[in-house]
Amino acid sequence: MKIYNKLIFSVAFSLILTSCADKLDVKPVDNVDAFTAVQTSTDVEALLTGAYDSMTDADVLGGNIQRDAELIADNGDIEWGGTFVAPGEIFTKSILKDNNQVQATWLDSYRTINIANTVLANLGVVDAAKKARVEGEAKFIRGLMHFELVRVYAKTYLDGTPSANLGIPIITSATPKITEASFVKRNTVEEVYQAVISDLTSAESLLPAKNGIFASKYAAAGILSRVYLMQGKFDPARQAAHRVISSGNYTLSESFDAAFNNLGNSTEDIFATQANAQDFVNELNTFFAASAYQGRGDIIINDQHLNSYDVSDERGNFFYEAGDIFTAKWARRIGNIPLIRLAEMYLTRAEGNFRMGGTPLGASPLTDINFLRNRAVAKVYTSMTLPIILKERRFELAFEGHRIHDIKRNKQTITKVDGNKTLTWAFNSPKLIFPIPKRETDANINLVQNEGY
Repeated sequence: MKIYNKLIFSVAFSLILTSCADKLDVKPVDNVDAFTAVQTSTDVEALLTGAYDSMTDADVLGGNIQRDAELIADNGDIEWGGTFVAPGEIFTKSILKDNNQVQATWLDSYRTINIANTVLANLGVVDAAKKARVEGEAKFIRGLMHFELVRVYAKTYLDGTPSANLGIPIITSATPKITEASFVKRNTVEEVYQAVISDLTSAESLLPAKNGIFASKYAAAGILSRVYLMQGKFDPARQAAHRVISSGNYTLSESFDAAFNNLGNSTEDIFATQANAQDFVNELNTFFAASAYQGRGDIIINDQHLNSYDVSDERGNFFYEAGDIFTAKWARRIGNIPLIRLAEMYLTRAEGNFRMGGTPLGASPLTDINFLRNRAVAKVYTSMTLPIILKERRFELAFEGHRIHDIKRNKQTITKVDGNKTLTWAFNSPKLIFPIPKRETDANINLVQNEGY
């Protein structure tokens, strides 16, 4: 996004100089059409880099989407000790329509989608040798953003009828300025999922097997496995996960802790944010880390969570005490945030194989789960059940932003003891869905608000 802004500014500045040369021909220069600003292959590639930058903004996948998924899913495993109002509302499941985090995530996600759409609209000027890759990366970003939005601002796929439930607006055209066409309606949940699958499937076919730090065909397959899992479509979910595993491009890190706090990708990172001392965003460190590790220390880990691990499980020891107890996953301020890890693919393949029954794809659920437990130096299982697989997801993926989505797709209930009260939220509670931001519904009467708001 920073690159995109620089590009727009340079064009705007040149227009200002031109207008000064002829005072009788004064033209507005505060709004430059993106198609004017993007004229070469280099311009489009710079814009694509800007889309990645926007996608890893603090309020998107730079940490706050993942943080909020953990906060809203809490059943007593964690405690919010921060002073910021917006995440506090999310933690207590008492979100207001004007919650500024809800608004920021919506705006920044659609900003990212608009940049990706602008890239796709300008593919005609991209060098032939790069065109497929650029198209694939833009579709990967657009598909992932629509997926994140529909999971947060709409009913989960398995709640009622997805072809009737309202999702979020699908935006596939660049929007250089606001017009009547900008006042969009919400598509259905089913329509959003089909658009996401279309983008990601296309991205997987277009992208190379290896693409440096950028999205590859296996990053697209990894997100596809999540999409299908949310739909309860376990055969395509396991197939997508198996494509990643069998590629041979990734291996589990030697130890669990080696998968985190890295300046650079670990061996199991399929896709991750990128950090260096000059340019980094890591809101997971901001909120999950103690002040000694440059965080705010806002999210504390409770004994309820710590006591759920086996004694020998290294994942249960990946915490530290600094007055309170904190997860060590986000202890490094300047570090990459893993967005898709190979470990998740083993978990998805195991669950898909278990639910489908019959001859497993790749390896048995028992083999895949024990592979992860061996890495964690945890006691291995001799037989497998679905509750064990789901528990392993919690152990392996804790505090990475998966919790609420696993609860919803498995139709579980959140139960939490608060003093003398026991609070419960069913998987389909309106309290577990973000409102459409008030700013948006005020500006666009076509956006129907969610139930309960």
